[in-house]
Amino acid sequence: MTKTILITGAAGGIGRATVNIFAEKGWRVIGVDRSEFGEGFPQNGLFIRSDIARPEDMQAIFEQAHAFTDSLDALVNNAAMQVAKPLIETTVEEWDAVMAANLRSVFLGVKLAHPLLKARGGAAVVNISSVHAIQTSANIAAYAASKGGMLALTRAMAIEFAADNIRVNAVLPGAVDTPMLRAGLGRGHLGGSDVQERLDNLARKTVNGRVGTPAEIAHAIYFLADNEQSSFMTGQALVIDGGATARLSTE
Repeated sequence: MTKTILITGAAGGIGRATVNIFAEKGWRVIGVDRSEFGEGFPQNGLFIRSDIARPEDMQAIFEQAHAFTDSLDALVNNAAMQVAKPLIETTVEEWDAVMAANLRSVFLGVKLAHPLLKARGGAAVVNISSVHAIQTSANIAAYAASKGGMLALTRAMAIEFAADNIRVNAVLPGAVDTPMLRAGLGRGHLGGSDVQERLDNLARKTVNGRVGTPAEIAHAIYFLADNEQSSFMTGQALVIDGGATARLSTE
């Protein structure tokens, strides 16, 4: 039986890598993004251009998903936005936009996906949080708060959905070379006059001495979505950060 997955933020760095790995593993992929995917979306899949921050769009997404498949093996809540500025300069509108995209979309997505996940009789939800949920830095408060909220929501959903045989886990990526990471490099926390110098400075802060790749996160997502590999895991937070959070900041 062919497995089916729905991935939000499918056109971004981690999303695109996740689409590719599941397609390689023989899964049918439903991808969602507010940007066009461009060339190369799996031919047996379904791409929906839509904004997960809008509740009416979420309703439409899952109506299309329901028309495409009668069940889902996995849901990956990956779409996110970032506002990088001091807390006192963050507007109510910016705060609400981050929460709508990063946290409310997960609540609504799981609520709407639940009938399709339950119908499978053994499914998984993978929420893409961030190391900012557990250790953060200046000028990214709204994003950190949304990702921390996602961790608590992951645990709550794991408890509520266990009876339906739906596992719920979170992935917490550290520094991964994506368009979002590059866009956020100007926060002033790394020094360096250009993107490459800032990336190099960031790489030195990890234990591994390098920045991660989207494919490395996608492999972890596959591990958590695949019931053969992670069948006894639920309500957990899997940190993938090159060892960055393992080292004392005072070292």
